[in-house]
Amino acid sequence: MKAGADQAEAGVSESRSVEAGVLNGALETVERSESRDGGLRVIIGKKQAGVAFSDLSEAGLDLAIERAIAMAKAAPDDPYCGLVDKDQLAKTQPHIETYAPLQLDEAALEASALEMEAAALDVEGVVTTAGCGASGGTSASVFVTSTGFERAKIGSRCGLGAAAVAKNDAGMERDYDSHQSRRLITLKSPEEIGRSAGERAVARLGSDKLSTGKMPVIFDKRVSTTFISSLLGAISGPAIARGTSFLRDKMGERIFAEGIDIIEDPLRDWSFGARATDGEGLACRPRAIIEDGLLTTWLLNASSARQLGLELTGHASRNLGGPPGVGASNVHLADGELDQAGLMKEAGEGLLITEMFGPSLNANTGDWSVGVAGYRIAGGERAGPVSEVTVAGNLLDFFARMVPGSDLEFDSAINAPSLLIDGVSVGGR
Repeated sequence: MKAGADQAEAGVSESRSVEAGVLNGALETVERSESRDGGLRVIIGKKQAGVAFSDLSEAGLDLAIERAIAMAKAAPDDPYCGLVDKDQLAKTQPHIETYAPLQLDEAALEASALEMEAAALDVEGVVTTAGCGASGGTSASVFVTSTGFERAKIGSRCGLGAAAVAKNDAGMERDYDSHQSRRLITLKSPEEIGRSAGERAVARLGSDKLSTGKMPVIFDKRVSTTFISSLLGAISGPAIARGTSFLRDKMGERIFAEGIDIIEDPLRDWSFGARATDGEGLACRPRAIIEDGLLTTWLLNASSARQLGLELTGHASRNLGGPPGVGASNVHLADGELDQAGLMKEAGEGLLITEMFGPSLNANTGDWSVGVAGYRIAGGERAGPVSEVTVAGNLLDFFARMVPGSDLEFDSAINAPSLLIDGVSVGGR
């Protein structure tokens, strides 16, 4: 502000992590990383600029301020830029549990990775692994604004991952499993992850192609979150303001089937998407983004809200050294009534998708296609593996016919159960 900014915000983020990987019963890699970065955004009139930097010395800060001010003065006018008004900022910030001391060292991580690899190799048909790793880390961030807002948060993260390779006379196949948590106490065991990776790889052996046609398709929970991510992108304020979303005229309409709820719960303890305030200082609150199939809100930051003439929704995301973006926090599609086995019985004959490769989405129309691998569904049960398959359709049609399963797990910032969609176009042989 002393250098000439009318408004300003600054942030610092710091992270520390350690990871150990093993291969063929021996330690392959140990990586330890630490980072500390700063970001500054300044606004002069209706011009803005931001810089990100890692030199937090006094000289480094002076240089960042100098550059930001010079860039803002030279920037074109942005009629929608500016910080959130002071009276709209969160008055209180509830505490959310996101941090637990991990007390992990390289030896403990190596032991976990070796246990995963041993469990994978114990599965009959597994001939080797493509790597097993264990990791842990902590990240923290602070940001302040010239309007008087301050926020600080810290979070922990630990994870396990294993990739197994299986072989028989038909060839070789690879598959994986992984899990992450904020606390060691809720992290799945290395033995469970390794065994699952091995079993998945063996189940892929003898993959065949599927006949082309329209059929029921089940998207396993490993891949079903792609639809939630596509929805969130389509209802982001910038996309609506630009008119580049296939949902731009669907506010208040039923775009999912009756009974479908997609919930945002940013205040849930130990979740990866937890936050008490958004990236501009507005209070976050639980809400139904989709309620009984109806679209209830756009995801707005201050810039897109001003452009659309709408009230703020608390969906700004931090962008260190740049204008805030847009993002939801901790979103899930609510469980249905049938587990995955029940969905397969409902499908009868069709396709179970467990992997996707290179999805393509036309943001204007909602047309979507992707290469997939998975399993044939025959007689209401999982049958042999299939690969080199594509599925395609329009997301509005998919949303309307989507039937959620009951196998929801909260492992990420976006979560969904298995999903059954009838009448999907499948391209095979």
